Amino acid sequence: MVLRTTLTAVALCTVHCALQSELTAQAHRDTLELDPIVVTATRIATPRTAVAATVTVLDGAELRAQGVQRVLDALRGVPGMNVLESGSFGSATSLFLRGGESDYVKVLIDGVPVNDAGGAFDFAHLTLDNVDRIEVLRGPASVLYGSDATVGVVEIFTRQGEGPPRGEVGARAGTFSSVTVDGGFTGATTKMSAAFGFSRSASEGTYAFNSDYDHVELSGRVHARPNDRTDASLMIRFSDGDVHFPTDGSGNVVDRNARQLQERIVGALNAGRFLTGWLETRAALAFNRTNGGIDDEIDGPADTLGFFGFQSDQRLERRSADLRANVYLPMSTVVTAGANFEKQEEQSTNRSQSQFGDSDGSVDVSRNNTAYYAQVQLQPVVGLGVNAGIRVDDNDAFGTFWTHRAGATYQLPSLTRVRASLGKAFKEPTFFENFSETPFAVGNPDLTPERSSTWELGVEQHLLEGHVRFGATYFDQRFEDLIQYSAAPPDPAGPYYFNVAKASASGLEVEGTALVGDLEVGTSYTYLDTEVTDAGFATGAGASFVAGEPLLRRPTHTASLLARYNFRDRARLGVTVHRIGERDDRDFSTFPATPLVLPAYTRVDLSLGVTLFAQEGRRPGLDLRGRVENLFDADYQEVFGFPARKRVVSIGARLVL
Repeated sequence: MVLRTTLTAVALCTVHCALQSELTAQAHRDTLELDPIVVTATRIATPRTAVAATVTVLDGAELRAQGVQRVLDALRGVPGMNVLESGSFGSATSLFLRGGESDYVKVLIDGVPVNDAGGAFDFAHLTLDNVDRIEVLRGPASVLYGSDATVGVVEIFTRQGEGPPRGEVGARAGTFSSVTVDGGFTGATTKMSAAFGFSRSASEGTYAFNSDYDHVELSGRVHARPNDRTDASLMIRFSDGDVHFPTDGSGNVVDRNARQLQERIVGALNAGRFLTGWLETRAALAFNRTNGGIDDEIDGPADTLGFFGFQSDQRLERRSADLRANVYLPMSTVVTAGANFEKQEEQSTNRSQSQFGDSDGSVDVSRNNTAYYAQVQLQPVVGLGVNAGIRVDDNDAFGTFWTHRAGATYQLPSLTRVRASLGKAFKEPTFFENFSETPFAVGNPDLTPERSSTWELGVEQHLLEGHVRFGATYFDQRFEDLIQYSAAPPDPAGPYYFNVAKASASGLEVEGTALVGDLEVGTSYTYLDTEVTDAGFATGAGASFVAGEPLLRRPTHTASLLARYNFRDRARLGVTVHRIGERDDRDFSTFPATPLVLPAYTRVDLSLGVTLFAQEGRRPGLDLRGRVENLFDADYQEVFGFPARKRVVSIGARLVL
């Protein structure tokens, strides 16, 4: 009886924490919060100090109060993160985490994978509308999330309804004729809650012509909790982007009618129930579909040289089902076992016009993946947390692949925390690498996944009753079986893609936060050392992979500073400084490509929010917000040939009803 009572108490305490974090709106938190509850690291609500992995938590409401509109800008200050935007508003945007490839980060929205098959994800159209928080997990996570979680996970959690029904609407305008209108609704009863958001953004862009951008975002989440043992939620998110771009692949401004369309819909149904006081079951159905393509008609009668016209239409779809059980045992032990099934599909057509003749192509492919995973978390003694996990994936394309992860963290009486972890992760081939059939590329169905092996050591120190925190993490990664294209394969009639290249990335991440009265300060610095250890088929100094040289577009030194001051809850002033060091790149307008080094740069952003009227009862509230990005008009490029935006100023107001 005593044991059963203890188990029940542990389980109910744990589910209470989970519901508070994952299913219930929380009180005001800030992006510098010292010990938040995190979910992404273990898929169970856990205090960050009990997690061996490195996790950063960003608060959506606080980011919006600073005038930040896009997830990509929110991620710029995360240690180990390098965001690359190739041009004007809506242009292709990728990120490199801890030196990994741009398709090595799993991106989730309320647990739904939104990466393309093979890991690629364009952050250009992902906004902060209806976002509660962002959790960034740095380190291998394939044990819980399968392919693409090679160096980390970015998970976006949408808002949870709370309190009586309340609505808000806002508008802002700024440089480059940019206009945004957005709004939302939130509300809850004792058993139901809901939150919805929408936005519409438009801009003429930064180029002299054909640079317009139009984007619509709609999102909503409904949660039900009929009793203390059962909960369920439904999430839908829709995005529609229309990007006009005048640039070719090297950044030359040459095209007056090229445009790219992308429509994405994401949905998830998540439910859970405690069958007993110590056994919880959870089930999730997830759906992600992207429709889009490029429309680049012939510019005019004289447009007849090179490849002068291209049209494509593409539909990508990922559907998955996940079932898992959590068993709550003494000593704060939680054992998780689960199974996941996912189906990926791609249907695409393309047509190209060139001086060499017209060509057409089409793809209609799919593949299935079934995975089984298990994880254990426990605290055998006070202050010590241990976790370990293992997973096996069985895939139609690459067969069976095993991954693992383990870690430990220990809290010393001196408020010093030490932690260590290691793991193995992977990224599956893209559909094009597996199945392409074009005059310039033939896919290889026998490719194996790209894989990584990682270990890290970290230490954290809290001072002044937690008002000051300092942390440092050293990490070491090895990337193997990297897939590479060869225009002259060993067998001219065979495939063009092979698992041949290798690379390494290691470094040190240092970060600190301080809360001094109404002033909040956060700093971070990352030292990154990358090296190509096997160039594979790549030859010559202009190749993308050169043995013994750093990986492209990975700066050795990056640093960020965030300072915010709250004037008696009536005004909020924020300053963000990003310093990005030199990094290798290539000028791909020449053949062979020309090696070059992009110079270091410093970008300063400034935000100001003023509350004219605070919302109380039936009285509406009114806020004024202003933001300046690249305050000092720094001239820099994140990708060679594509100048970054100069100074951007926006001013707006928000009415809360």
